[in-house]
Amino acid sequence: MFSPPPLACRWLLGALILLVVGYQTARASDPVAEVVEPTVSPNDTRDYRALTLDNGLEILLVSDPQADKAAAAMNVDVGSADDPDATPGLAHFLEHMLFLGTDRYPEADAYQSFISAHGGNHNAFTAARDTNYFFDIEPQALPEALDRFSRFFIAPRFNAEYVNRERNAVNSEYQARLRDDSRRLQEAINQALNPEHPMTRFSVGSLETLKDNDTSSLRERLVDFYKAHYGANVMHLTVIGPQSLDELEALVRDRFAEIPDRQLSRTEVDIPLVTDDALPARLQVKSLSQDKKVRFLFPIPDPQGDYRTKPAGYLANLLGHEGEGSLLAALRNKGWADGLSAGTMNGDGRHALFAVSVSLTPEGAKHIDRIQASLFDQIARIRKDGLQKWRYAEQARLNQQAFRFQQPGEPINQASQLAMNLADYPLEDVQYAPYRMDGFDATRIRDYLASMTPSHLLRVYSGPNVDGDDTSPYFDAPYTLTRLSTWPDAAPLDNLDLPPHNPFIARDLEVHEASGDKPHAIVEAPSVELWHLANDRFGTPRVEWRFSLQNPDASDSASNAALTRLLAGWVTDSLNARFYPARLAGQSFDAYAHARGITLTFSGWRDRQARLMGDVVERLKEGHISEESFSRVKYRLSQQWQNAPQSPLHQQMYRTLSESLLRPQWTTSSMLEALDTLSVDDLRDYRDAFLGDLYLQTMAVGNLDADLARREGLQVANSLAPRLEASDIPSLSPLAIPETPPTLHPHSTRNDAAVLRYLQGSDRSLDSQARLAVLGKMLEAPFYNQLRTQEQLGYIVTAGYSPVLDAPGLAMLVQSPDTPRKQIAARMDAFLNDFDARLQTLDDSELAPYRDAVSSRLRERDNSLGELTNRLWQTLAYAEPDFSRREKLADRVEAMDASTIRQSWRALRHTKPLTVSYDADTQSSDVMGLTHDFRPLPASD
Repeated sequence: MFSPPPLACRWLLGALILLVVGYQTARASDPVAEVVEPTVSPNDTRDYRALTLDNGLEILLVSDPQADKAAAAMNVDVGSADDPDATPGLAHFLEHMLFLGTDRYPEADAYQSFISAHGGNHNAFTAARDTNYFFDIEPQALPEALDRFSRFFIAPRFNAEYVNRERNAVNSEYQARLRDDSRRLQEAINQALNPEHPMTRFSVGSLETLKDNDTSSLRERLVDFYKAHYGANVMHLTVIGPQSLDELEALVRDRFAEIPDRQLSRTEVDIPLVTDDALPARLQVKSLSQDKKVRFLFPIPDPQGDYRTKPAGYLANLLGHEGEGSLLAALRNKGWADGLSAGTMNGDGRHALFAVSVSLTPEGAKHIDRIQASLFDQIARIRKDGLQKWRYAEQARLNQQAFRFQQPGEPINQASQLAMNLADYPLEDVQYAPYRMDGFDATRIRDYLASMTPSHLLRVYSGPNVDGDDTSPYFDAPYTLTRLSTWPDAAPLDNLDLPPHNPFIARDLEVHEASGDKPHAIVEAPSVELWHLANDRFGTPRVEWRFSLQNPDASDSASNAALTRLLAGWVTDSLNARFYPARLAGQSFDAYAHARGITLTFSGWRDRQARLMGDVVERLKEGHISEESFSRVKYRLSQQWQNAPQSPLHQQMYRTLSESLLRPQWTTSSMLEALDTLSVDDLRDYRDAFLGDLYLQTMAVGNLDADLARREGLQVANSLAPRLEASDIPSLSPLAIPETPPTLHPHSTRNDAAVLRYLQGSDRSLDSQARLAVLGKMLEAPFYNQLRTQEQLGYIVTAGYSPVLDAPGLAMLVQSPDTPRKQIAARMDAFLNDFDARLQTLDDSELAPYRDAVSSRLRERDNSLGELTNRLWQTLAYAEPDFSRREKLADRVEAMDASTIRQSWRALRHTKPLTVSYDADTQSSDVMGLTHDFRPLPASD
């Protein structure tokens, strides 16, 4: 695959018909210098206005009358690359501190509590050159949310009490990332780059880097940094909401015009990312996971400056191609690799790295020199034959399609992305820039190719078998860096080629009129059910298909569960080269295993989709399962399951919870043990048995009518020939926590401690779900404020509603680098005792905002065709599917009163929670054995 550079939605393709960009001058009395209408997708019916206030603040307003959520984001042109040499992590620390009180809202949880109580979410991140703050919220609460948000950038308090507390939180975040291979690898790569470049420094912050020194306190340096780097003319604001553009403009003008204009500009980095004498070089880095990868890195100009023509994207498309004749196809045929990506990284505005990353098999790790030779052979082929106008035009055509039928997605994500785009592109191009391709520029492409030579190469290998001569300073990654003069001679692989014309590009892009809000069964045969929803709300001629191939034995043993995953992995692996052009053309396919079988998913243009579906089913039934493909898939699964103990601890905690409370299901360790014994003949036999006993559940959602859905769906059904009935397939069953539950411990290699407490509702009724959903919303902010902000137990602190299918429950998690699990548990108990007292006095007026927040969330519209399809498809997993379930649950929520909530909380507190805990002293639990006697949670009282 090819990977896009940061801030680009994707390196797609295209000469586009531009919409008119209009300018107007604001009234002299307004603090607005200029108003611009940005270029947007023809499919985007929202209203846009881009403007610049007199203080220099750039603002993008998006009015969407249909929006169920409002959202805002502020991007500041400062990041970790701007950290003072003596205080690494200061920009990140400042990001944390802005949340902890302002002049008008001095309480540390004023912002978070308000957002949570009004159905919202919030977060922020610090990158090398940007810091991005964002939230979403119920639309009627947007003015008050902007009141609070704007003061971050006008008058933060930087309360001395919280300076010391929050440095502990930053240190906890650093400790939580110590065993992340991506962080370890990047720090090791930094040792090979220019040590004077600001992006090669430690960026997270720790107790050692964030402390008082002989000349100034940490708070003084924090305030100085804020004043030196935070000003209106290096800030970019995006606000999305159902209000009109004039209303949105009034909201931001009144609140953000007060941000001081400090005459700042983004820091320009003149220092090269790589020095002339540093390359060529070889870097070897020890990984904690079992993954083996090689990355080929070349210094190039930052492609952001060439966003109108995208020369780096053109090269990424060719080198990252996975079709027949591609570098990846050749490596897969040799059994040397199972993945490849190409794109850019480490951009600083002037310099960047072009990266080709290869996921290696154990055999491939022995042939890195030949892989490198094959890469340069392919680069030479591009220089000679690959710079052709038709290739650029083909990418441009696909880009045109993607932009023409662009779907907005979640407002909070779009607000964050658009605020960053404001920082990097002209106002009129904030939506259009990632898709824009104005014309083929062979000369500029050659400029990039000139850097992609053996003498400019930094080759990075990462794997568990590296010893390392040195250790990186903050993440303790062993590495060996060797400067070279030449590379060993090696022969490239044969049969490499450049991709031909793409035969999968859709031609019929007419959007048919269709309306509907719920799926209807258009086929109800004994062995097949087909649900259909025709919909044109998203303005795109796309269709989402789901086929669930269900077999009663798919999870009846750990061995069968592993075989089901092998079969799903094999069908995608075996079709990868053939169907990669289809993916580029907007036709995607995937197969994933689950407790009841395998689901085939198809997402793409209505035109030519049936051909893809037919080919996949034919391959599943009749395709030869080769030893090579079996070995690749088995290796990939083995790596994934072996790496599970190394995954983020909070994810392991929730995975253990899920393994204990849902059947049928098997733990990763049990499937890994079974996988080791399986052969290609076992998979061939299993395919026959699996396909011989099927029940087929199908759904089609999108721009197709019932006749076409029935015809295409039955073509698949007739080919698979299912013969079982729905009653033959075991139901997914959430389990009840017994009166004396065991304490469970995950199998982990992490060095933190963590406690997860789970309180479960008494049954799966809508009333129980409604009560716990409201209680979960009430828990979110106070749990975080007390245990994270006030007590500083750890960086990862969460609480809220967490159902298992339709079984309601409340999950509370604390992960800490330095607090023992018993102490965490004691502080959680203390919080719950305090929460008991708070609930005793709860009245209806206090309850109202939380109840409204939950109801609003349940009634939100879907933001894309894929989101709609996934929600409807998941409904079929319930024992009694009901496509009106969300609306009915919202009705129950709205009927809740304070008395009901108090009674529900008391009942919960009289039950024993299920606890998952971990620290270095715990022994991993036999989860399946300890939960073997758990019984299903009843549907109702």
